[in-house]
Amino acid sequence: MKSALQVSYRINVGGPTITPEVDTLSRTWETDGSYNIFPQGSMSVSVSNKSIKYSQENGVNLTPLIAPNSVYATCVQMKDTEVMQPKFNLSWMVNVEESYSYLIRLHFCDIVSTSLDQLYFNVYINGIEGVEALDLSSQTKALSTAFYMDFVIDSSNITNGSILIQVGPPNLQLSTTNAILNGIEVMKMSNSANSLDGFFSVDGEYIGPNVTSKVMKIIAIVGLALAVIAFLLLAIMYIRWLRRPLDWEESRSLSSWILPLHSRRKKSCNTNLNTSDSPKSKNGGGHFVHYSPRGQEKFFHFAELQRATNNFDDKRVIGEGGFGKVYLGILEDGTNVAIKRGSGGSGQGMNEFITELSMLSKMRHRHLVSLIGYCDENSEMVLIYDYMSNGPFRSHLYGSNFSPLSWQKRLEICIGAARGLHYLHTGASQSIIHRDVKTTNILLDENYVAKVSDFGLSKAIQDKSQVSTAVKGSFGYLDPEYFRSQQLTQKSDIYSFGVVLFEVLCARPVVCPTLPMEQANLADWVLQQYRIGNLHKMIDKNIVDTINHESYKIFSQIGVKCLADHGVDRPSMGDVLWHLEHALQLQIASSHVDIPLIDQSTNEYERNDDHLHGVTSDESANSSSILFSQMVNFQGR
Repeated sequence: MKSALQVSYRINVGGPTITPEVDTLSRTWETDGSYNIFPQGSMSVSVSNKSIKYSQENGVNLTPLIAPNSVYATCVQMKDTEVMQPKFNLSWMVNVEESYSYLIRLHFCDIVSTSLDQLYFNVYINGIEGVEALDLSSQTKALSTAFYMDFVIDSSNITNGSILIQVGPPNLQLSTTNAILNGIEVMKMSNSANSLDGFFSVDGEYIGPNVTSKVMKIIAIVGLALAVIAFLLLAIMYIRWLRRPLDWEESRSLSSWILPLHSRRKKSCNTNLNTSDSPKSKNGGGHFVHYSPRGQEKFFHFAELQRATNNFDDKRVIGEGGFGKVYLGILEDGTNVAIKRGSGGSGQGMNEFITELSMLSKMRHRHLVSLIGYCDENSEMVLIYDYMSNGPFRSHLYGSNFSPLSWQKRLEICIGAARGLHYLHTGASQSIIHRDVKTTNILLDENYVAKVSDFGLSKAIQDKSQVSTAVKGSFGYLDPEYFRSQQLTQKSDIYSFGVVLFEVLCARPVVCPTLPMEQANLADWVLQQYRIGNLHKMIDKNIVDTINHESYKIFSQIGVKCLADHGVDRPSMGDVLWHLEHALQLQIASSHVDIPLIDQSTNEYERNDDHLHGVTSDESANSSSILFSQMVNFQGR
């Protein structure tokens, strides 16, 4: 399509105003100061005009007529090239007319790199990714060489009368992180009436598109589609009516015979009328209780759950996640339950509902949260669990007013969670990978017994195999090997659990942007401190004076192995469980005999470094031989 162009902006990014006297085509280039909306993250760079070269690569004859060398000799780059936040972009905004499309020409010249293949960055126009990981080296084959790219943004993508141009680092593992921009040209394109000044000619005649006819066509198409859908729905309801069960009135709802899901459930209930699990509640006064064909989970009517939560009162909310809110519910018999209701705007929705329902219907374990029932009535997605009165493990580590847990209690909770994950990995016909192991998904009951929860992202695979899948999980806990390869294995859970172990030891968030950059990520900082022998300085001050040195050493060693960069170097969950039991027994023993605690002034590497799979010194072996005589033959369930 041919269009007329009208220049709206020419901007010399990072440099001074260029007057017509020094431009190759007598153009004027403004400085970017009034358009740069993130100057605090920007740094101007300039070189000699004579150092700029013009590329003849890829059949493109680039000359100074495109832009003078003074445009390419200046640029803006990221001020902090070691920034961790991937959404840190250099940004410029220009005001435009919303009713027009625009051609945007961006000028680039790598005058900041010392060698080729160092600079990669993304380009965005109004939040739309125009180029991913732009590599100037592959385009120009040399440094300080001019290059430009053209982008067209449609009028439908222009909001608030402005265009936002951004460059920023890609999500790649790079030794350096940077982005640059040398120049910007914004040109208005003629509209569908071949005009640069609205839809009226000089004599006042309207020459734009026939808006009325388009609107009528759209209304006609939408009306026809709605009529077809309504006819199909009426036909389906008529067929369902003809095939309705004889006792349909007992369900107190038309949905029992209109909706296929409820029809199947009703049929399933009828087949069990002679069993001990009668579909009619003994205490419900004739109220029907449906059972899932998947297992023994109770089907709840939505009205029951509304009563249990006081119509889902926000005062009853005890948690919230990607799937939706979790409410404290009180059933008619007085039982406290946790009710997780899917959010209408949830991006995870039905897939997580089905995954968690199918997973928990097949599994029963002391250290997995128990599913009591579900409701899929009236397009609702609700799961009902045992209520965990002490909430998530994280709340007892930091960020709340709970009394700090002792080291022994923390070990017992870690062991419980490890047993639950070990069961997932080995206790079923197919290995189940949780994919979202974190302290908020480890819940504590009234006796502080740990129970793994939230199986919406779980994946079943063949034992010890791997599966290609989209990367899902929580930032800070995510296995870097899984992130790089998209190959999911049991060892991905091992890495996440290793992060949990050090979150328990240090009682701090796994990602803390307010800390210095090298300390912001807990896993990276732990490995760095462990290598230089300073990990003991990171121990939670509430337990540092009570933790036994040998218990701490076994715990930290197995935790570090969980954080190995390659999954093949990580232990199995059975190995992790064994060493946590070992650490617990050493801690218990220290409370009965005089065993040294951690010396804060001593470097860890100045001590005897025992092997991971047992204590080798005679003193340690003698003190623990009785304690571990029953653990030598330990096997995970």
